[in-house]
Amino acid sequence: MIVETLRSRNVFCELASLDETVFPLDRAALALGLEEYPALNIDSYLRQLDTMAARIEVLAGNDRSPNTLLDCLNEVLFVQEGLRGNTEDYYDPRNSYLNEVLDRKLGIPISLSIVYIEVARRVDLHLQGAGFPGHFVVKCDVTNREILIDPFSNGRVLNVDDCQEMLDRIYGGSVPVQPSYLQPMTKKSIITRMLFNLKGIYYQREEHYKALSVVDRILMLNPGILSEIRDRGLLYMQTSLFSKALADLKYYMEHSSSPEDASYIEAHIKTLRNVVSAPN
Repeated sequence: MIVETLRSRNVFCELASLDETVFPLDRAALALGLEEYPALNIDSYLRQLDTMAARIEVLAGNDRSPNTLLDCLNEVLFVQEGLRGNTEDYYDPRNSYLNEVLDRKLGIPISLSIVYIEVARRVDLHLQGAGFPGHFVVKCDVTNREILIDPFSNGRVLNVDDCQEMLDRIYGGSVPVQPSYLQPMTKKSIITRMLFNLKGIYYQREEHYKALSVVDRILMLNPGILSEIRDRGLLYMQTSLFSKALADLKYYMEHSSSPEDASYIEAHIKTLRNVVSAPN
C-alpha cells in the first residue's frame, strides 16, 4: 500500500512540475485517482478519449466547422456514450475521478467539462474551461462569437439569463453575473479546483487521511499557499502526525500577516508543543 501511494504521488508530482504550456489536463485528471484506484491504467482511459474523438471525426466528415464539431461532440458523448450529470448523488467523490466518470457515465460539471474539452482537443476544436461559481462551464469561439456550453446538461448552450439563474440558485438572487466569473482557467487551476471539490467532500465525511492526500496534491500544484499549509497541519493533527502538524502550523503563523484565526491556531500550537515534548 505504501509503495502504491508513493508511486501515485511521484506520478502526480512529475505532472505538477510541468509548465502550463505542456501540462496534460487529461492525464493529470486521471492521475488524481491513482491513490484511490492503484490499478488504474491511465493510458487505457486516454485511449477511450481517443476513440470518442475518432467517432466524432467520422460523424463530422469533411465539415470541420465549430458548429458541426460541437453537434458531433454532443452526439458522441451524451447520446452514444450516455454521459450525464449525477443529479442524484452530486457529492459522491467518484464524480471527481475521471476513470469513474468514464466507467459510470456520471459526473459533475467540472469532470464532464474536462472530458468535453479533451475530446474536443483531439478533433482540433479549441475549448476553454470557465470557473463559473458553483458550476463549471466551457467556452468556445463560434463564427466570431463566444458561446458558453454546459456539459453537465448534455452540452446545452447558455445565455446570460441562464448564468444568472445558476447564480440565483446559489446566492438567492443577491449576486449578479460578473465578466470575471467567465474568464478562462488555466489547466493547472482546473485540476486545483477539482482537488478543492474533493477536499470539501472528504472534510464533510471526516475522511481525514483522504483529505490530507488531497491537500498534499493541492500544494504540489500550488506550492506555498498558506491556507493549505494551515489545513494540512490541522489534518496532521487529526491523523496523529503531531510533529508535522506543529511544523506546518508554526510555518503558517510565521508567514501570515495578522491572520484572523491566529488565536485558534496558536492554541493548537501550544497543545502540540506539549504533546511533542512529552516523554514517550
